[in-house]
Parts: sequence; C-alpha cells; structure tokens
Amino acid sequence: MKLEKILDKLGSIEKNSFIKIIDNIISKNPKHNKEIDKILSSTEKGLKSVDNQNISKIFNLIEAEFKNYIKCEFQEITSQLDILIDIIIRDGNCIMKQDWFSRLYETEIKQLKNRIKILNSDFKDDKSELSPTRKRDYTIYKSCLSTAYYNDVDNNRDSKITSDELSIILTLEKQLGLSQEEVKLINYSILPIKKLDILEVIKGLKNIGVIFYSNKENTIYVADEIVRLLRKIREKEVAEKFYRRTLKLLREPIINQICRDHNIDRKLTYSQKVEGIIKEGVPFTNLLLDHIYKQGSSLTDKKKTLNELCEKGLNLENLKGSVLEDKISSLIDHFENVEKDEKVGISLDGYDKLLCELNLSLPTLNKQLKDQFELQDEFVLKADFLLDYNIKPRDILDLITKKDLTQFIKDNGVKQRGDDILNILEHYKDVENLYLENYENVAYRNLNLLKENGITIKESELGLKFEELTEVIFKGLGFNVDNVFKNELNTKKDMIDILINLGNEEVIIVECKTSKERGYNKFSTVSRQLKSYQNLALKNNLRIVKILLIAPEYSDDFITDCEMDTEMNLSLITASTLSNIFESFKTSKYTEFPHVLFRDIIINEERILKALSK
Repeated sequence: MKLEKILDKLGSIEKNSFIKIIDNIISKNPKHNKEIDKILSSTEKGLKSVDNQNISKIFNLIEAEFKNYIKCEFQEITSQLDILIDIIIRDGNCIMKQDWFSRLYETEIKQLKNRIKILNSDFKDDKSELSPTRKRDYTIYKSCLSTAYYNDVDNNRDSKITSDELSIILTLEKQLGLSQEEVKLINYSILPIKKLDILEVIKGLKNIGVIFYSNKENTIYVADEIVRLLRKIREKEVAEKFYRRTLKLLREPIINQICRDHNIDRKLTYSQKVEGIIKEGVPFTNLLLDHIYKQGSSLTDKKKTLNELCEKGLNLENLKGSVLEDKISSLIDHFENVEKDEKVGISLDGYDKLLCELNLSLPTLNKQLKDQFELQDEFVLKADFLLDYNIKPRDILDLITKKDLTQFIKDNGVKQRGDDILNILEHYKDVENLYLENYENVAYRNLNLLKENGITIKESELGLKFEELTEVIFKGLGFNVDNVFKNELNTKKDMIDILINLGNEEVIIVECKTSKERGYNKFSTVSRQLKSYQNLALKNNLRIVKILLIAPEYSDDFITDCEMDTEMNLSLITASTLSNIFESFKTSKYTEFPHVLFRDIIINEERILKALSK
C-alpha cells in the first residue's frame, strides 16, 4: 500500500513518530532542500499541516537520508532489527494485524533457534554437507564476531559491538560472500536471542519510522516506499516475487549448484529449493554475476546467457549496458519500475475474472497463496485485497507449477503456443472491453443482463463502475481526465466525478448517474449538486466550458427543466449515445474529440456521428 494511502487512514497521533523523523531530517539541510522548501512554502505551520500527498512527495525527496538514518539503527546489533525487518519486507507482510505479526515473530525466533542448532552441529560434523571452504568462511566470520562482542568483558564492560567493529564485520561478511541469512544464523549463535514483548517491538519499529500502527484496527502498515528502502538496507535488491520469477527460469542443475554453495538441501523439490535460495538472502547481483552460468563461461557467454534469459523468460529485450554489471543493474531497475507502477497489467475486472477461474481450476491455490505470502484472511483470491499487498497477476501465476498452468490453459481456452504466463495475461486483458460493450447495461443497473453477458458484479458496485467506464471513454476520446487536479479541487462536501482539463484554466465537469428507472427525472437534486461543483470551480478561477451529465436516459420533464435553467452551461448525454460516439471516434481522423460538438441541451447523436465521419 502506498505511503499516501496509509497516511489517509491514520490519525495525527499515529503519524506523529514518522513526521518527527522527517522533520528532523529536513532540519539538517538534506540534498533536495530547495524542492522541500517549495512544498512547505504553502503552509506557515510546518510539516504537520502539510497534506498526505505532499508528505509522500517529501519522503521521496529525503529517501537517501532516511536510509542512512535507518542504517544507524542497525548498529545496535542486539536489537533484533534484522529479524524484524526481514519479516516486514517479505511479500504479503505490508499489512498485518497485531496478533498475526506476533505469530510470525514467534515462528521466526523458533525457526532461527532450530537452524542455529543445525549449523552448530554441521560445524562439528566432518561428514556434513558443508564444504571445507564454506566451513572455513563461517569459522573466520564467527571467530571475528565473537572477539568483537566479548572483548569488552576483559575490560570489565558490558558486551557490545562498536560502530568501528561493525564496519569491519560488514566488510568481512561481504568479502566472504555470506548471504544475509548465513550472517544472521552465525550472529545469533553468539549473541543472546530471546523473544521480546510484541507491544514493545511494535513501539520500537513505530518510533524509528519503519511501520505505522492503527490503534483502532490493531493493524500494522508498512508503506511500499519504505519496504523498498528497507530491502536495499538488507541487501535484497529485488522483491522476493521478482527473485522467484528469475530463479524459475533456471534449469535444476544450476539451482542445485546455488544450493550447494549456500548449504541448502539439494534433496528438496525444485520449488522448495527456489524458496530456500530466496530465504537465504543470496544477493541478486551475486547470483547473476557468478552462479547461473556453466563453469568456465567467458564474459561474452555470460552476457549472452543473461540476455537470452531476459528476452525469452521475462519478455524484456535489449538490457542496457555493455558490461555484465550494468546489464544486471538494468534488470534490477526494470523490476523496481514494475513494482512502483500502479498498473496491474490487465484490467481490475480481468484480474478478478482470472482469480475466479483459477480458484475453480486449482482449488488449493487459495491456501498456497495464504502460505506463500503469509496472509491472515481466509479467502484471499480477491483483486482489490491482493493489490493492497502489491500482489499482481504475474506474481500469482509465477507460483503455479508448469503442469497446473498447462491444465488451466486447456480448461479456459487460453492460447497454447508461446509463453504460458504471457498467454494467460493476454487472455484476461480484454475484460475491460467486455464492460465497455455492456456500458448501457451498467448505466441501467441491469444485473441479469450483465450476468448473461459473462459479467459478475455486486449491485452496490455499479455506480462506481459506471463512473470508471465513463472515465475510460473520455480518455479514449483524447481528453485529459485530470484526477490529480480533481482531487485537489474536491472537498468532503463537493466531489466531482470526472474533471476534464482543457488547459488555460478551462475545464469540463462530468457527472455520472445510474438508474434502474426509465427516464431519469431528478433534476432538482442533480442541479443543486452541479451548481455546487460549478461554484467550487469558479472559486478556483476556472472557466467552465461545459457541464456534462451522463445517465441511461432522461424524462421529458427533466429535459424541459434543463432547457429552462439559466445558471449552467449543461448538456445531457445518454449512455448509449456516448458509447456510440466513442465507437465512431475510433475510426475517425481525430486524435481528440472536438468538444465544441457538445452544444445541444440533449446531445444529438446523429449530428455528432455525421461530423466525425467527415
């Protein structure tokens, strides 16, 4: 969930710790100080009076300074911050109830203790699968860490690791090629590990600004922007879902080689080994620099292998960069841009339809998703729900075995030639067009006809769906549907449905109304609403070129009342007329609909279609 959306959910007290940290960073003249001052210049009361959208913008400007601040918190090596951060940055853990977080934390501590026992046993066992080289690396790191931690006892001081000692330890772990998980295991085989009180844990994380906590909902929120930043601190360069996507392109012998290098059981299934590599925290760059190639591969061969992997498996052509490191950085940047992009890749309705049909074909998928992403809800195959956790259609398809994907494709008439996942995504892209074909039925709230046409939707959702489809149509007509400007104008009392920005401070206001009844006839109600929107725009020095009302149809009385109105420049369009104008526009010579054609009281469809065909 985006930072702005989380801030909108919280009260001022719940945001206070985070705001204080940002305020403190701003007071130290950060790199982008001028841009921050420009944002803050609109208010005299400082950061606390800035709206959530601008707080989010400021956070993006001080990201580097915030990252350094969090890195300093890691110097307290006994704080368990590494354990806690590794939990909250896992895919699916950005929204958690307090009791669920407590359970995940308790499980993590238990698993860590068990793995430490196994590691200590491997140290002593000459027949363990640990290679002599790896055992030597572990021993060197463990001895140095032990000395750094316990040397204070000789001087009659409490055991701790100083910042100087920590910088040496960090250099050592990097040079030995240890993964984050290997480091964590060795660290806690020396440092005392005990389960902390969960309320103290939450308070601590909240005070350093990495989580938000809603007291009302007993829910922890971790913003997408903060997850990405914490991931970089933990040297996890890409999200687990992208790491998994890359690993699944590799043949099993390559996967086995990676497992051998990082003490992962090679007797596990292919999928379990993939998850084990992800869990180990092997740096993504290191993986692509050394681990995925045949022994003795030249640099040219490595670049060729990586290019083929991205082109065939990820549909990503021409990785930027002439050297291998640059190509890997380009791939990491690509994954980060995909994660930041709010687009789903298919329509939201297409996502829902995909999930519905996956659930029918693969009844165990719901449980698999719950387990994989550590989700608390019982039924999780819901598009809106999953998108709050930044889980997109491709992320789910990556979890399904080849055999199950093949069966799903056959069951649902998906194209079989080419890449299975890309074919499935393409197959479900067209649901938005299905809704547009049923635009008039949505306007009339005709649930039965919608159901017959393959659309499942709740009646309570029809109003919002009609507004969304109308927005799609106006965008398709070449208009600038300006949601950012609309949100700046709107108040709690006056909420414009659609605002078309024509530039030069000129706008068109669009209102959408659905109705089961034939002949929309509520002129007095809607006119008060529209006049209120008109006043809102005029207060902001905007010129209203036109107000458009979209409804399934209008009664004669409604049209007469509209004709008699002298205060608004209002035109009425029926849903079917707008739909037909849109279809005609697609084949016309125009790139933007000439809005001067919206000149009648009740828009004359025939005249506009004739004008578009010239």
